[in-house]
Amino acid sequence: MQPVPLGLEPSFGFGDRLGLATPGHAEALRRAGGPIRGIFPQQSIREMARTQRTPEDVMRDALQGLQDEHWADPFGADADHLKTPGDVEVTAAAGFTFFTIDPSADVDPHADGYDAAELDARAEQVREEVDWIDGYRGQTRRLNAGTVIDFSDEACLRAAVKYGRAINTAIALSDHIRTVCESRGQPFEIELSVDETEQPTTLAEHYIIADQCLRRGMRLVSLAPRFIGELEKGVDYKGGLDALDRSLRDHAAIADSLGPYKLSLHSGSDKLSMYGALARATRGRFHVKTAGTSYLEALRVVARHEPALFREIIEFCRGRYDVDRATYHVSATLDSAPEPRAITSDAGLERIYLEVWADVRPGRGFTNPGRQILHCTFGSVLTDPQLGPRVKDVVAAHRDTYREVLVEHFVRHLEALAAGLDVG
Repeated sequence: MQPVPLGLEPSFGFGDRLGLATPGHAEALRRAGGPIRGIFPQQSIREMARTQRTPEDVMRDALQGLQDEHWADPFGADADHLKTPGDVEVTAAAGFTFFTIDPSADVDPHADGYDAAELDARAEQVREEVDWIDGYRGQTRRLNAGTVIDFSDEACLRAAVKYGRAINTAIALSDHIRTVCESRGQPFEIELSVDETEQPTTLAEHYIIADQCLRRGMRLVSLAPRFIGELEKGVDYKGGLDALDRSLRDHAAIADSLGPYKLSLHSGSDKLSMYGALARATRGRFHVKTAGTSYLEALRVVARHEPALFREIIEFCRGRYDVDRATYHVSATLDSAPEPRAITSDAGLERIYLEVWADVRPGRGFTNPGRQILHCTFGSVLTDPQLGPRVKDVVAAHRDTYREVLVEHFVRHLEALAAGLDVG
């Protein structure tokens, strides 16, 4: 039982921050049925640091869960958000096969706001490192339904300033992945993440990024652009679904013409209202990545079996939130969620802090500030010498409940994706 590359098959990544979620993930995928493959061992370097787990821990726990489930289907293993050669080496040694490159440290996050003079000056600074500007300048590419990508001077310069160095970093790390994996006789595939920006990835930027990576030898199986709308942690998609549908179709057309490769949705947890559009636009060539939602379902187990502990966790998280939220895209504030002592009902406290979906207009999004507060503070909870062991003990003692809530939660995700496949 070992992970394998999944290629262009539709795939769904299940993050597991406690090492106890894989049985529920596997049963959800089994119960939903359909063609979607699971990526069970999945954790980013940042998450491993915050939970004090190693790549070997992540792999061992997932494989044990799959063995307990008598899992027989192919599955992947995602070494997520890799930034350095050292990240590659430790995750390859643990047996990961799906390597997500994150060059965000070399993305210029202010490039979209530069005026013409500043943009020209910044472009001169990267010109020695970026030799492809003139190769795109003045060209056009026609996509589906009449959409045309215009590689204007401004579009090319802005792409070079924003992503030029990041592309070089990504290719260098891709070359290192190939060297390490080939030396080990280990199969591999690569995902590129450029989604952690304030502004959406334009079609010209997507085209240039993918074209450069493929031309320079990256074994690209999926790419995660920054989609339009708001993709906050722990809540549904916020934005217009008609505009999203058109945008996804254009991005998918680029992936088809250059690759093909999959479109990847990061921060995919709980984005049910956009799943159908993603599945339809890509015709099944998609990857969805989730992580924190399984941790929040673990807190649901705590809320049901040890409500006093759940109240203690909420108080702790409220004290940590303003610090821990710094690396997350969220809108919740402490004032937007009630303090736990103001809620006398244990069931009410679970609902207010862990509710995932509500009956709201599609695309408007349901934002639960309490859920976001708990989402961002997972590392502080799990590494706290008092709270961390208690959370793990409660979930371990009630594995059946954890399995039940995970199955219910993820079957909804998987069925929403499958519905889009059926329509497409």
